[in-house]
Amino acid sequence: MPRMLDVSEDVRAEIGDEEADRLLAGDNAPGSYDCTSCRTPGDSEQERTSTVLFVGEETAVLAFAHASCIPSQVVRVAEDQLQGAVASITAADAADALTAAHPEQAVLGVTSGLVLIDGELHPALVVEPTAPVARPGSDRLTDEFLPLLAEQGFHRVDDLNTRPAALPGWSVLVAMGQLHSVLQPGAGAGQTAWWQAHQPLQVTEGWRAAANKSHTVLVFAAPVGSIGQQPREDLLRDALEKAAANGRLVAAAMPLAGT
Repeated sequence: MPRMLDVSEDVRAEIGDEEADRLLAGDNAPGSYDCTSCRTPGDSEQERTSTVLFVGEETAVLAFAHASCIPSQVVRVAEDQLQGAVASITAADAADALTAAHPEQAVLGVTSGLVLIDGELHPALVVEPTAPVARPGSDRLTDEFLPLLAEQGFHRVDDLNTRPAALPGWSVLVAMGQLHSVLQPGAGAGQTAWWQAHQPLQVTEGWRAAANKSHTVLVFAAPVGSIGQQPREDLLRDALEKAAANGRLVAAAMPLAGT
């Protein structure tokens, strides 16, 4: 049975047209899988599914994710970080091994939504890694995602009804109604991408209208397992409030770049 798979041009270029077509036809693709982003079960026969290719110098591991979590993309990693993964029997197990053994290779999952503060809807992005994030050279046993963001100027959220403080030098790039990247200060006076969409992500008209009105986007971030994929904005807010109550949420306000 054909699968509801998304295979990006970058992934197709890596695996070849023949293999990509076999995947899309239902060959060599799982029905059920564990999403490499949110770690919950998925079914490529029932819901859109992204192919995510982890690529080393000589080895590649194909994994799968809900299309609502992350787009189909190629993730470059060091060859030695794939050796434990390729020993696994299935691509899903390989992705699990990679994530568990090398948390610093976590992919940042980004979702958009509207957050109500003081009676006004604010456009927001919620960032959650697919795995714990460690500092380079550390023992990899401690999730350093929030401390690293605190060093960049993000502030802990204790009350979701308080607007986060602005973070100088950062911005959110939106063009023609699509989210492209979150930019951070770079060398000199320039900016570099802190997070970049492999393919631009569509935002709702309501989100875009709120962003164009305020010219500001609120960026919330939480460690893996804190928020998850929420199907409705009320559930997203509940998850954000729970993360804040547990001291697992930071945020910053960033100017909107683009329209």
